[in-house]
Amino acid sequence: MKNIVKGILIAAISFNVASCSSFLDLTPPDRVSDKVIWESTQNAEYAVNFIYSYIYDLTVSQSKMGLTEALTDQMKYGSYNYNSMCYLPSEFSYGDATTITASYVDSYMGYWSSNYGAIRKTNQAIYELYKYGQMSDEDKVRLSAELHFMRAFLYFDMVKRYKEVIIYDEQMENIVKDKAVSTEEEGWNFIQADLEYAAANLPDRAAAKGRLSSGAAWALLSRTMLYAERWDVVKNAAEEVEKLGYGLMSKYQDSYQLTAAEGNNEIILEYLFDRAQNVTHDFDFYYTPGADYYANGETGGGYGTPTQEMVESYELATGGFPDWTEWHGTTTNTPPYELLEPRFHASILYNQASWKGRKIESYVGGADGWCQWNIEREPMGRSTTGYYLRKLVDEGHNVITEKGSVQPIPIIRFAEVLLNKAEACYRLGQEGAANDAVKAIRGRVGLPYTSKSGENLWNAIRQERKIELAYEGHWYWDLRRWKVAHKSYPEGLSGYQLHGLKITKEGDSFTYEYVSVDDKDRNFPEKLYRFPMPTSELTSNKLVDQYPEWK
Repeated sequence: MKNIVKGILIAAISFNVASCSSFLDLTPPDRVSDKVIWESTQNAEYAVNFIYSYIYDLTVSQSKMGLTEALTDQMKYGSYNYNSMCYLPSEFSYGDATTITASYVDSYMGYWSSNYGAIRKTNQAIYELYKYGQMSDEDKVRLSAELHFMRAFLYFDMVKRYKEVIIYDEQMENIVKDKAVSTEEEGWNFIQADLEYAAANLPDRAAAKGRLSSGAAWALLSRTMLYAERWDVVKNAAEEVEKLGYGLMSKYQDSYQLTAAEGNNEIILEYLFDRAQNVTHDFDFYYTPGADYYANGETGGGYGTPTQEMVESYELATGGFPDWTEWHGTTTNTPPYELLEPRFHASILYNQASWKGRKIESYVGGADGWCQWNIEREPMGRSTTGYYLRKLVDEGHNVITEKGSVQPIPIIRFAEVLLNKAEACYRLGQEGAANDAVKAIRGRVGLPYTSKSGENLWNAIRQERKIELAYEGHWYWDLRRWKVAHKSYPEGLSGYQLHGLKITKEGDSFTYEYVSVDDKDRNFPEKLYRFPMPTSELTSNKLVDQYPEWK
């Protein structure tokens, strides 16, 4: 992101942000004292706004290599240059023992130092709020609840990466140079307590007026406790969200494209942007189809593209899966795109799909073009898979005349909460409730559903998480927390290669050729279930030791 945090736009649980390049200092540029910052509600809210930016930082940058979808079967970055959003995600996914070292993994998946910097600022804010705050007790408790939410969000990112982490609270005098890590259970206890405090002390979404609400706290609790495997807590948190009146939008794309102010009753937590204030992001620059730029003489687009594996993960609109065998060779028959369910059409652009009043041309020599992986080093907006991402890309954005993107970024949707509940109920043996949640998700897009049990029910839940939450930053972490990532594909992330379709045009007909877009089979080493502690902590803290997997 290119800008600095500007403030908050009013919408139910919605934030207006920009910079994700670095964590921001709480001290305003005019160096007003900490005492003055926290004396009034208005000043305190302004300070907390800066801390809100960490939610956005960790949502759009879960990996320093690019979207974590590229570490799964969902996306391929097409450039062979040795950079982020280029070759690095593929190299990481190959999982070679000589590559997956502690220093390498920490470089690209380690957030230890930045997260602890943010945690320290959040703890300092809680401390100073109570030390200097002269606002009403009601406002003080509400602001404290917002900060506890933020601390839980940050520690969740830490525990899901490292399991055993160092816990600090707002007692700043307890910060010491040498401190041991907690147990994983203690980490989850800390996160749960913070979110339960936040849920109990934050207002509902109407009263929150664009700031954090109790619904956001309950929703995040349902997410975090899935990782902790505290199924009763997940179910209860999801039911608290349901009581607050959230619901599924009738159209899938409206669930993330529309803002709460525009009537989106599904969005629970989102970030908003404003071009008039120069508060923008750059998602379109990286993921819009290449011709949006190159046909206009500029560079951009097509960095990461959906894979054939992901396309084949979508069902027919009538239910069930098409037989893709014919397209695993070479054929002139058109793939069955038009027969696929609505979420496919909302998420993935394919050759001849409609886009901005034109047709996508992801064939060799087409306006968008096709690039051969490993042979042509720089795609220059062309697709290595024959596809482009539609979901979260703004079709109404003229990327030439308006450089920054302003479409909202969803953080938590009600659909995720329903899927969290479905998984928790399945684990608790409450299959009826689990089936009800899955049926609701599928019903929104017109897919049939018959109640299931046992492994069949689990597969249905897994399928819906993959498709419903595609490209929202969940799938890699889901496979990792389920402890199946090391298993063979399609259950896990080992022993497979990604593919695309090389499309050539002759006259009015197209030929589709199934091609690999990998150099070798992908592999997920089991030690990646926990990321390594960074050298900086090992050398400065005498009471910690490297995690066993990385010794």
